[in-house]
Amino acid sequence: MAVSRNAQTGRDALPVIVVAGMAFEARIARGEGVEVIFAARADLLERALSAAVARGCSGILSFGTAGGLAPDLEPGTVIVADAVEGPFGRVETDVDWSGRLALAIGASSLSARLRRGVQAAVVAPLVSAQDKLALHRATGALAVDMESHIAGAIAAANGVPFAVCRAIVDPAWRTLPSAATAGLRDDGQTAIAPILRELLRQPSQLGALLQVAADARAARQSLVRARHALGTAGALRAA
Repeated sequence: MAVSRNAQTGRDALPVIVVAGMAFEARIARGEGVEVIFAARADLLERALSAAVARGCSGILSFGTAGGLAPDLEPGTVIVADAVEGPFGRVETDVDWSGRLALAIGASSLSARLRRGVQAAVVAPLVSAQDKLALHRATGALAVDMESHIAGAIAAANGVPFAVCRAIVDPAWRTLPSAATAGLRDDGQTAIAPILRELLRQPSQLGALLQVAADARAARQSLVRARHALGTAGALRAA
C-alpha cells in the first residue's frame, strides 16, 4: 500500500498541462500546478506538448475558445466534452475528471451556460455558417476547435487523463469576416496590422468584426469565470 500511496503522491505533484491555441487563453489558464502550452500552428503545438509531457504531467486539459456548431448555443456557453471527434478519430475524455470539471462549473455563476457533449476538432478554421452546420450534422458535436484532437491523441499515447473545457466564441449561425482571422499568428499571438489591412481592403467588414469582438468578450468572460471556478474547487487536478 505504501508504494501505491507514494506513486499517487508523485503523480499529484506533477502539473496539469493546459493546451490552448491563443495567447490570451493561455494567460487565463495559468496558475499554480498548471503548465500552459499554446500555439496556433499544429506542428508547433504538438512539438511543445510532446516535450512538456516528457517532463511529466498528471493530465492534459484542452482549454480555450471554440466555434459553435449546435445552433442553439450562444457565445459564452461553456462546453465540458465527453469525447472529441477529429482527424485522429474519436478520443474519449476521462469520465471522472470531466465530471469534476462540470460539477465545479455547474456550482458557479456559469451553471446555466454549461453543456456536456461531443467536441469536434479540425485542422483549419471553420468560418462559414454552412460549414459549421455540415460538421454538426456529421458529428453531432456542440462546438469545434483546432487543438483538442492533438491534446487527446498525445494524452492517449502517454496514458494520462484528458479533458476538454471550451467556451463558444462564434455561434453556429455566424459566418466570420476574413478580417477576424487575418491577424492570427502561428505562435498564437494576434497581429493588428493584417486586420487593419483587411478592413482597408473591405471596409464593409467592420460591422461583422465588431460583432465578433462582442462575441469574443462573452467567451473570454466565461473562460475567466470557468478558470476561477475550477481553481477554487480544485478541479484542475486530474486525479
